[in-house]
Amino acid sequence: MPKPIRRVAIVGAGTIGASWAAAFLSRGMEVVASDPSPGAPDLIRRTIEAAWPVLQRLGATPDASPTNWRFEADPVRAVEGAEFVQESAPERYEVKDTLLPPIADVLGPDVVIASSSSGLLGSRLRQNCRHPGRVLVGHPFNPPHLIPLVEVVSGPGTDPAAVAAAMDFYRSVGKYPIEIRKEVPGHLANRLQAALWREAVHLVEDGVASVADVDAAISEGPGLRWALMGPHATFHLAGGEGGMAHFMDHLMPAVTSWWEDLGEPVVTPALQAQLVAGVTEEVAGKTVPELAARRDAFLTALLELRRRT
Repeated sequence: MPKPIRRVAIVGAGTIGASWAAAFLSRGMEVVASDPSPGAPDLIRRTIEAAWPVLQRLGATPDASPTNWRFEADPVRAVEGAEFVQESAPERYEVKDTLLPPIADVLGPDVVIASSSSGLLGSRLRQNCRHPGRVLVGHPFNPPHLIPLVEVVSGPGTDPAAVAAAMDFYRSVGKYPIEIRKEVPGHLANRLQAALWREAVHLVEDGVASVADVDAAISEGPGLRWALMGPHATFHLAGGEGGMAHFMDHLMPAVTSWWEDLGEPVVTPALQAQLVAGVTEEVAGKTVPELAARRDAFLTALLELRRRT
């Protein structure tokens, strides 16, 4: 059995990296964080302080400490001695191409380097790295300290042992990792989000409903079910006692006819302005921090409910 990971390096400590730091600390780990921004240490500190009460409610380990971290501006020095690296630098190949190879040079061949990239390809990220098979994508959903999902992306050149190690590690810190077996831009969950949003934008563009009503069609309807099960399982229930087989026989023809009518909006400046105005009206003066706090409070309550059921 592999030795439990106790020391994690966070390379790139913006919003995502700082949230990752809080998550790892809540599981009793030591964290070394690195970022070129002078304001990064303060952001990390504030993020951990804000997240800690919630993480304690959600099951921080008894040995967890919100102060068991340090900052190291030099990313190479930050990863020395690390047993797992979570890279969360800006979403650009040119940034990661400069960052990842020198990190890989100082780490043993079994240390996984996982990129939080939301859409870049791991095969492209690893191509100039020493022991490239252990460089992969470990994409969280925002905020990482709350959302369980992590997409572990396999693909050409990925070492299966590194994929297995990343899956085991994320499970050990309370995440729900899924393996993406084939590289595609945007991975899996973001592509699903993009498909839904494309149709949402089309419906606004076509005058079918307002921005607020399109959002309510999800948040007050299927979005509530999606917190419990995904689209395949949801339609399995829609088939009644006959399940998915009955759904396929009796309801699938209708669904496929809707597919044929889905839109492909052209996001012109005018449409962008319409979407911005619609969201502005929908949020009714609430600031982004206020909306994020409300979202996180709901997420925390939902996660606590799921733990009890």
